[in-house]
Amino acid sequence: MSIHCNSLSAFGPQKVLAALILCTAVPGVAVEVGPDAPVQWQAVILTFDGPETSEDTTPNPFLDYRMSVAFSHLQSGESRTAQGFFAADGNAAESSAESGTKWRVRFTPPLAGTWVWRAEFSAGRGIALGSAAGETAAFDGESGTFTVAAAPENAPGFASKGFLGPDGSHYLRFSNGDRFLKGGADSPENFLGYYEFDGTFDTASHGDVASDRGSFLHRYEPHARDWKPGDPTWQGGKGKNIIGALNYLASKGMNSVYFMTYNLDGGDGKDTWVWTEPTVRDRFDVSKLAQWEIVFSHMERLGIAMHLVIQETENDEELGGGPELNDVRRLYLRELAARFGHHLAVIWNLGEENDTPLGDRLEIASYLRQVDPNNHAVTVHTHGGRSLRSYTGLIGSDLFSATSIQGSMEATNRETVTLRMRSAASGSRWAIFHDEQGPASTGVMPDSADPLHDKPRKHALWGNLMGGGSGVEWYFGYEYPHMDLNCEDWRSRDVMWDQTRYALDFFHQHLPFWEMWPANDLADGRGAYVFAKEGAIYAVYMPEAHRTQMTLAAGEYRLRWYDPRNGGALKTGDQATVRVGEIRMGEDSSVRLTPPSEPSKDWVALLEKLPARH
Repeated sequence: MSIHCNSLSAFGPQKVLAALILCTAVPGVAVEVGPDAPVQWQAVILTFDGPETSEDTTPNPFLDYRMSVAFSHLQSGESRTAQGFFAADGNAAESSAESGTKWRVRFTPPLAGTWVWRAEFSAGRGIALGSAAGETAAFDGESGTFTVAAAPENAPGFASKGFLGPDGSHYLRFSNGDRFLKGGADSPENFLGYYEFDGTFDTASHGDVASDRGSFLHRYEPHARDWKPGDPTWQGGKGKNIIGALNYLASKGMNSVYFMTYNLDGGDGKDTWVWTEPTVRDRFDVSKLAQWEIVFSHMERLGIAMHLVIQETENDEELGGGPELNDVRRLYLRELAARFGHHLAVIWNLGEENDTPLGDRLEIASYLRQVDPNNHAVTVHTHGGRSLRSYTGLIGSDLFSATSIQGSMEATNRETVTLRMRSAASGSRWAIFHDEQGPASTGVMPDSADPLHDKPRKHALWGNLMGGGSGVEWYFGYEYPHMDLNCEDWRSRDVMWDQTRYALDFFHQHLPFWEMWPANDLADGRGAYVFAKEGAIYAVYMPEAHRTQMTLAAGEYRLRWYDPRNGGALKTGDQATVRVGEIRMGEDSSVRLTPPSEPSKDWVALLEKLPARH
């Protein structure tokens, strides 16, 4: 629906009420709200007629104009300001237009009710950076209102949950209260190096990886069969393969994808950038970014979070000539926030294997908070094995709310527990994510090379979750097919996705995990992990089950078992309940846990305290 607010008289009161749109008479303003009336947690698009310009003209439409729209909720008084951007002809994903008169803002209303908006638009040399003086122009000062209906319970993907962000706990949380446990793909990190995006090509070979020399772009042809009628495309059917790839990942129950938006200047891949040319840093490819938006919107409908990584270790000092919040980096971040910050589940990552100095990290995160009105989580990725010192100086800052750890699988539980405890002690509790598993040569191997995935399942996946972590994304090592830069088929790790889903299902279905703490000291077993709400519920992961002695608070407990290799329903073994008496001098307060079958395999014991018998 596109309603031009020149006058309401042409529509009549019934038409306006049916559309749930109320507009002031503001010439030249179009309010685009999609096929239906505005709905809570679904983007409203305001498109304005403004100066005619193009990507490569002077004044620079990205640098020499500044656009924002302030939105205020009439009932509650809540307000948010969204950054606007140049949109060429308003249909650049289809037309590949580089010029036009359309200026746009995307706003996702967090509340139902009436929203009042007012546009600001100024022109002046370098004014987009916020410090230069300028003059008001075009549609500055125009305003209007629209009414938003409450989100339906059956809305697709995240539209039934709302915004994902920090809430002061160890788990990110959606607006509706649901807590987020992550399972997804860390590879390919150059997910957006896709051959059907405008202006996308490989600027160099992918390093020294023998299997991937020379020109390469992703085509995702194995996922063509996963595209479904009714799914989005652009320009007569482009995009089916990348959309199909996301469909497949969602069908496996995964909910996150890690990807770069800039991998030039020494980075891996050298095929992903936001600008009109690889050597340009102040002019943005409007049609490419509009096509990215089609993909990101589909991710949101599928319930897949955007883990958006803004740079790499090889280029974290190249953007603008240094690591600081210089003008080039400021403009880059502003455009990212303006075009994509309206999405419900965004995690901003300040860089892979990031070496940016502490002060610069804090300044960059602070700027992201200014240009992104939606309080998305901010994190930064570590070098392998350095996580316990990488966050020194950041833990305790309310600008950051999560980790993004690269490390060995065997160290995952220890790192998770340690960083969770450190963040809790600082008064700023973080979500602890593990996002890249070493060694780099192997990571998570294809099912064909490692059909059981014992190591990543036992140590990385369950090690993180049982340590009070918030989940993992899987990295694919460079010695194996479909690796971190050239992965074309996510089915290459089909079993790993299943095993990840089984773990997430167990936590969501059986544990009040947000009330629980890691307590490995309660178990005496071969590397057992314990997650507990002491005196109420205990989960005990036994990587090599055999037998485990478990110390419990006094009482009677129901004992059931979960198979992390195959998922499914809880099982009951020889003992349906166990009892622990009051602790007295010289008496044992522990019980022996013996799995129901296959004692050499890994198992999860679930102990739930039963009401006291009278």
